[in-house]
Amino acid sequence: MTDDFDLLIVGGGMVGASLAHALKALPLRIGIIEAYPLHDEKQPSFDSRAIALSYGSRRIFDTLGVWQAMVAETVTPITRIHVSDRGHFGSVRMDAAEEGVEALGYVAEASVIGRALAANLGELPNVELICPATLSDVQISDEQASVTVEQGGVLRELTAKLLVAADGGRSTVRELLGARTFRLGYGQTAIIANVTTERGHGGIAYERFTDSGPLALLPNNAPAWMEDGESGDKRWSLVWTVRDRDVEEHRALSDALFISRLQKRLGKRAGRILSATPRHAYPLGLEYVRDHVRHRLAFIGNAAHLIHPVAGQGFNLGLRDVAALAEVLMEAVSAQHDPGLLETLQRYAKWRRPDYLRVMGMTDTLARTFSNDFTPLVVARNLGMVAMDLIPPLRRLLTHQAMGVNGRQSRLARGVTLEGNG
Repeated sequence: MTDDFDLLIVGGGMVGASLAHALKALPLRIGIIEAYPLHDEKQPSFDSRAIALSYGSRRIFDTLGVWQAMVAETVTPITRIHVSDRGHFGSVRMDAAEEGVEALGYVAEASVIGRALAANLGELPNVELICPATLSDVQISDEQASVTVEQGGVLRELTAKLLVAADGGRSTVRELLGARTFRLGYGQTAIIANVTTERGHGGIAYERFTDSGPLALLPNNAPAWMEDGESGDKRWSLVWTVRDRDVEEHRALSDALFISRLQKRLGKRAGRILSATPRHAYPLGLEYVRDHVRHRLAFIGNAAHLIHPVAGQGFNLGLRDVAALAEVLMEAVSAQHDPGLLETLQRYAKWRRPDYLRVMGMTDTLARTFSNDFTPLVVARNLGMVAMDLIPPLRRLLTHQAMGVNGRQSRLARGVTLEGNG
């Protein structure tokens, strides 16, 4: 095993593993540092959370060659999206048929995505898996990035031309380097669960804004190997935003009372709710690294940015990071340039900045605007929703953002694989 790499990826979760797949045809020596064994069920990135995948993300995964493995385990298409404001007149409806596509997006268990990505990760000829291993030190110099990991009780020193931090919202790389971050709280927490209803979902996703924050109900058929695998198209994934002060109350509710309150909030559009799984809570906020590239260092995915889950954009933003960075690195390799130079990484940063600003601005505005009952604001936002629903160009702009096809599209999103000849 070599201790000298062209690229070291810290984090072998969904984002880090996707980057390795994207770079598999390039002549780069890649190491993936991950705290958990490759197929460990305790890997937090590959748990039972429902992940909303945009149409653009499906195209990236298809180009990477892992999409069909996900479909084989169960991926649920979203064919229609219904957005409403509880107790008010505004609503917007988006339909895949109007865009001439099979689906506007998809829902998959994180474990399904993880299994597809991990299936042959260890067999990629240019990738060495350094796991389980714990990162303990990072040093950046003009010539290289150097890291220290503990693996099997032994310290190991690794070097690379480029270090990519893909180690999530609690990034160890970020902490070790003292990276400056911007944080903004919402005073909100997401309650996560799966529910079943008396009738099938029909591929419809509901996003309902309430006075405590957005409530999303996503169609999510369970894989056959899950406990509720027989629930079929009557299974949904719930993301219910509540005020921080109300979290413990919601978690302590009996299933019957929880379902009753949820039904009241959601209405009857999805039919009568029959059951709910145990609930989990995730505090919400906006956070991003002020300088997400440095000489020999790039942050991607949740290590670079955390956003409100409204509109389901979080993982999709990270996957677009992967596609853009991989393309920039391909161009550097083809031109025989050092992939870790700041000049190279700034091209990636310049590409990604408009997408960051657009998505962060949209999610932050939605989270704040639709949690406010100030009457003039309520009227204005509902008139805006009506206009969006009635005027096709406005609706199409919103739909394309939800589909992840606004702005500059990467080669991977266009179905073109990456190749390099360093």
